[in-house]
Amino acid sequence: MKLGMTSGCLLGLLLMTAALTRTGAVPVPSPLRALPGTRGCHLAQFKSLSPQELQAFKRAKDAFEESLLQKDWNCSSRIFPRTRDLRQLQVWERPVALKAEVALTLAVLGTMANSSLGSTLDQPLHTLGHIHSQLQACVPAQPTAGPRPRDRLHHWLHRLQEAPKKESQDCLEASVMFNLFRLLTRDLKCVASGHLCV
Repeated sequence: MKLGMTSGCLLGLLLMTAALTRTGAVPVPSPLRALPGTRGCHLAQFKSLSPQELQAFKRAKDAFEESLLQKDWNCSSRIFPRTRDLRQLQVWERPVALKAEVALTLAVLGTMANSSLGSTLDQPLHTLGHIHSQLQACVPAQPTAGPRPRDRLHHWLHRLQEAPKKESQDCLEASVMFNLFRLLTRDLKCVASGHLCV
C-alpha cells in the first residue's frame, strides 16, 4: 500500500514539473552537456597545448605574415574586437562562443589549405578539428533546448555568423590568423578552466 502511494506521489510530481516547465512557470536548467567536466565533455585537456602544437601554429602565422607583404589589404572592422573577453559571459555560454570562434577559424583556414601555406596548416587544422569535436560534445546541437543566450553572447555569435558575408577573404584570413594565439592561450584556456576562469 505504501509503495503504491509513493509511486503515485512521484508520478504526480513528475507530471506537475513537466507542466510547469512547459508553461514557463519554472526556469529550465542549463543543459549539463554545456558545462566542462560532464560526461563526454573533456575540455580540461586544453588548459595548455603542447609546445609542439603551439610551434606549429607559430610557423603557420609567420608564413602568413610573410605572404601579407605581397598583398594590398585593408579591413574596415574587427571580427574579434580586443574588448571581447569570454569572462564577461556566464560559464555555460563560454563553450558556445568558443565553438563558434573555432568553427569560423576552421572554415577560413580550410580555404587557405590549397594556398602556398597548405603544408604549414596541416597540424593546426588537425588540432583545431580535435578541439572543435570536443566542444561539440559539450555544447548542445540545439541551443534552444536550454537557456536562451543573453544579449552579449547573441551579439558575438551574430558577428561571427555574419563575418563571411561582410568581410573579404583577405580580411577573414588576417582576422583569424591574428586571433589564433588569443584563441589558443586565452579563450580555450578559459573555457577549459570552467568556473575557475574569473
